[in-house]
Amino acid sequence: MATMPTPQLVLGTMYFGTRLDDAESFALLDRFVEAGGRWLDTADCYCFWEAESGHGGQSEAVIGRWLAANPSMRSEVRISTKIGAEPQFPGGFPEHVGGLSAQAIRDAFLGSRDRLGVDSVDLLWAHIEDRSARLEETVEAMTDLVTAGATQATGFSNHPTWIVERAQHLARGLGRPAFTALQHSYSYLQPRPYAPIDGQDHRFGMLTDEHRDYARSNGLDVWAYSPLLQGRYDRDDRDFTSAYEHIGNERRLAALRQVADELGVSPGQVVLAWLVGSTPSITPMLGGSTVEQLDAALVGVQLTLAQEQRGLLDAAS
Repeated sequence: MATMPTPQLVLGTMYFGTRLDDAESFALLDRFVEAGGRWLDTADCYCFWEAESGHGGQSEAVIGRWLAANPSMRSEVRISTKIGAEPQFPGGFPEHVGGLSAQAIRDAFLGSRDRLGVDSVDLLWAHIEDRSARLEETVEAMTDLVTAGATQATGFSNHPTWIVERAQHLARGLGRPAFTALQHSYSYLQPRPYAPIDGQDHRFGMLTDEHRDYARSNGLDVWAYSPLLQGRYDRDDRDFTSAYEHIGNERRLAALRQVADELGVSPGQVVLAWLVGSTPSITPMLGGSTVEQLDAALVGVQLTLAQEQRGLLDAAS
């Protein structure tokens, strides 16, 4: 298997083709690659809740059109897509989705590949849990795609650690390729335990200390979506939701603002630097909608925090 570059920032493309038209999406893709970015993240269900049809696929289709207009870019970028959460019919999410049976995985992957206009992807994720499917079946179908060269690697998004470990055990027992990555929601500020979080409808969507320990102990990559909490670190017009209102986060915000002032950057940029420099390193996924937001994020992931600054941030957290 070819060695893939370790990402420092992933361009999330959730709203390509819905909130963002082709021109806006292409501008972000062009700038990302120009700045040295490589990883694009999408999903077969993006963005069904924004689409009149109630179905996803728009994001993958935009990336496909961009690649068709720029054929040389396929060798420059790495494509990550997720399967399993596309509604079976409008309004079917979350009870009625494609799921992770062998047939569902094969069908979803072929659909993603057609929309993207590619022969293979670089990383394929099981997007959400499907306990109606036998895990053995899921593991076999996902790893069959690796063996066939349809994807270089596989990962789990929004799954509990025990399922990931059981899947790894099954893959080892079958002599199949291991899963290589986890994708969850994570940021410097942490919500109160069990507090409902706006926009988070996955039971195991939040990255936990157990996830991080498992990834560190087993050499898995960790990707974090919503690392900037929808811009709330830097935007005065967006307050943190009630789940994030507690004394621990007051201390974290004070430390974050102190480090940002010392470096002359925004708090959001410090958050990105803190994630990338964590152990294990956590790859932030940016879902911004403007080139300016993208440029600011690119600065953040290239920042190096001094030992004292990281110590201050870690002690507060």
